[in-house]
Amino acid sequence: MYWSAPSAAAVPLRTAASGSTGPTSLDEATQKATNAADWIQANWGTWLTSGLQIVLIIVIAVVLRHVIRRTITKLIERMNRTAAAAQHTALGGLLVNAERRRQRSEAIGSVLRSVASFVIMGTAALTVLSVLQINLAPLLASAGVAGVAIGFGARNLVTDFLSGVFMILEDQYGVGDEIDAGVATGTVIEVGLRVTKLRGANGAIWYIRNGEVKRIGNLSQGWSTASVDVLIAADQDLERARTVITDAGEAMSKAEPWNEQLWEPVQVLGLSEVSLDTVTVGVSAKTMPGKAAGVERELRWRIKHALDAAGIHLAPRPAEEEDEAAPGDPSGIAAPSALGNPSSPQSQATTPIPPPQLDKQ
Repeated sequence: MYWSAPSAAAVPLRTAASGSTGPTSLDEATQKATNAADWIQANWGTWLTSGLQIVLIIVIAVVLRHVIRRTITKLIERMNRTAAAAQHTALGGLLVNAERRRQRSEAIGSVLRSVASFVIMGTAALTVLSVLQINLAPLLASAGVAGVAIGFGARNLVTDFLSGVFMILEDQYGVGDEIDAGVATGTVIEVGLRVTKLRGANGAIWYIRNGEVKRIGNLSQGWSTASVDVLIAADQDLERARTVITDAGEAMSKAEPWNEQLWEPVQVLGLSEVSLDTVTVGVSAKTMPGKAAGVERELRWRIKHALDAAGIHLAPRPAEEEDEAAPGDPSGIAAPSALGNPSSPQSQATTPIPPPQLDKQ
């Protein structure tokens, strides 16, 4: 007997049947591990460089944002300190409203800080995506479509915000101003980027959206005008009345506290209306902003007492219409009627028929 070696074709069959890993599978694994190591070795430098770039971008953005926001805050605080210091002076207390200046500067600072943060962090985010080699075109296109949709959906909010920003930057009005906003009139108690609060004459607080304000009448900037109409009887001496009113205005301009609120002498403008029984004398005075109403009340008071002391009579009030007609007024006489004459056929027809008389037996 003799033993013969198995053929080469039979070896793989037995190996596959036994379930063990053959030389071919080991070679493939080794090749894959080698390729992975080569790929990592070839790209780890790029990864390290990109990671360092991303970290550096984020650090620079955070530091720059902090520095800019802190600078804006310091600038706003300096403006508020300057306004507060000027308010304690004689002229500064008249021209500077610290609360108005503070709210305006805080609103401007908030807008600047928000814009700075958005620009810096947005730029940093786009730079990081570009470092990661991400295509930004689809992202920017999607952001543009989303921005248009949000703009249409929140157009009133955007309008209010933009109107508030420009209103604050242009200093159209501020806290303490007396304004006429069209939809409401009152004193400004708070100014915001979206809503302005007014205190009405009756104490009501009005919340006005900045986007709804189409016109603003500021009664507290520069100077105000106090206007008074004096009704005098037509038979009085007008020249003497002019002198009395002028003297009353001069006396008022020398008294406290009206000497500070009146910026020019009281002027008699002349006759504004002339009727059969009365004449209207116009009186005007330039006053401190927002003080016209008080000056008008005091001026009426002084003019009335001065005219009474001088014996000049004011015009009587127009007579009110009465429900019943006055005696002698033809409108109260009834129209003639046939029933008013007892001998007329109409009056006799309305006379009741007497009952028949029965004969007594």
